Amino acid sequence: MNAQIHFIRHGRTFANEKSLYCGSTDVPLSESGVKEILDFKSKGVYPKAELFITSGMKRTIETFNLIYGDIDFITIKGLKEYDFGDFEMKSYNELKDRPDYQKWITDEIGDVRCPGGESKNEFYKRVDQSIQQILNEIFRRKAGSTMIVCHGGVISVIMDRLFPKERNFYEWHPKYGLGYTLDFSKGTFRGYKDIETTLKKTESKHKNI
Repeated sequence: MNAQIHFIRHGRTFANEKSLYCGSTDVPLSESGVKEILDFKSKGVYPKAELFITSGMKRTIETFNLIYGDIDFITIKGLKEYDFGDFEMKSYNELKDRPDYQKWITDEIGDVRCPGGESKNEFYKRVDQSIQQILNEIFRRKAGSTMIVCHGGVISVIMDRLFPKERNFYEWHPKYGLGYTLDFSKGTFRGYKDIETTLKKTESKHKNI
């Protein structure tokens, strides 16, 4: 089976604008986030699809509805953003002097949990399981194209897992409202396209008209 799987990061939120750790906190899009998604939509950035999936959080559902309207989608809760626990809705400057925060950000193995949250390894495992759920839904519905609206950290994990030699985790982080299109065929992921490249081509085309 051949399939295209599109991963889009949700639009900007006030937590993003204030550089706060926001994972499990269910915040909506900001006014500028809404405008940005609608602008991308007007430029034809977002592809059509047969199957739609979100993480079920407000910011992903709002992004999805702005792009595709009020149509049905599947919720996969494992696609939720990293749970920062007690660090939620706090900035680096608020946390930098806390020993538990320093222990977490300097952890190279990935076993240190955010207090009340999860560890990096637990997050990776959860996203791995979600990738399999996505594929199960695609096979079950025989969907040739799937649109998934989720989160920056989740998309970075997926790309880091599937294409580990090309970029590191942080370099995979997509801009708000953008992401990647993955090609899946013969039982494996064979390549990807950066949706930002599509945007740049569209913008260039408009300038030349």
